[in-house]
Amino acid sequence: MRTYLMLVLVMALWGSAFASSKLGVNEVPPQVAAFFRFGFGAVVLLALHSTRRGIPRKDLGKIAGLGMLGMFGYNSFFFLALSLAPSADGSVIVPVTAPVITVAVTALLGRRKLTVRSFTGLAIAVAGATVFFVGIPGGGSARLVGDLLFLGAAACWAAYTMLGAPLLSRLPAFTVTTFATTAGALALGVVALPFFGDVQWSTLGAEFWLNQAYLAILPTALAYVMYYEAVRTVGPATASSAMFLVPVFGLLGAWAVLDESITPVQAIGAAGMLVGAFLATIVKTPKLVPVGSPR
Repeated sequence: MRTYLMLVLVMALWGSAFASSKLGVNEVPPQVAAFFRFGFGAVVLLALHSTRRGIPRKDLGKIAGLGMLGMFGYNSFFFLALSLAPSADGSVIVPVTAPVITVAVTALLGRRKLTVRSFTGLAIAVAGATVFFVGIPGGGSARLVGDLLFLGAAACWAAYTMLGAPLLSRLPAFTVTTFATTAGALALGVVALPFFGDVQWSTLGAEFWLNQAYLAILPTALAYVMYYEAVRTVGPATASSAMFLVPVFGLLGAWAVLDESITPVQAIGAAGMLVGAFLATIVKTPKLVPVGSPR
């Protein structure tokens, strides 16, 4: 029961990160917002991580690669998307399509048998995604580009989780998360550096910095580690099923904090995506790679 309550907390934190991150990109360039969240998050993780436990040299490059995918790649797409599209869109697209992409890729690679139920779920999810994009309000070309960037973020996260599964079977989740976050944050910092001159530093008040601290400590450092600990305890299939709570928390946060919403047609598409993703991912299999979306 404790693990399941922990999963609900993780999904609530990730859901809240969409609206909180949108507040960040409203005040600073998306590249800088991404660096703040994961740069500060890396500092928190490194401060808490035990330096007595070493990392095998052979795994250093793999962990750095995970950071390039899950932190640098994911957040480069994610924060740029937030500057173009509502956070409400991202809170539906990312957590629903990431597990669907994972199922499709693992099936193509022969690592998972694609049952009739899974295939049907994938088809429904694709149809729902099509309706979701068709439902974008007229004249919303920027919003369409932003939503496509959210898809790119979901693809990066799916790759991150699939490639990270072998490492998570040998190394503590805290260790992998800490050093992958650090590697990704360094890359985000290099990209963000030219945009620091565009930041109106004098206008960034206490509310902005408190929001950055919240993003770094809770939805990033804490939630990422808790999720992978849950994967170890209850298994990736059960843990990943909790991802369907993220759109609920994300849409509530977008409505309460930003007064955002999705159109009725998009709501129909989102429902199709959720049903399809559920059918495609919630199946009885002996072993699954962990799937999910960080917010």
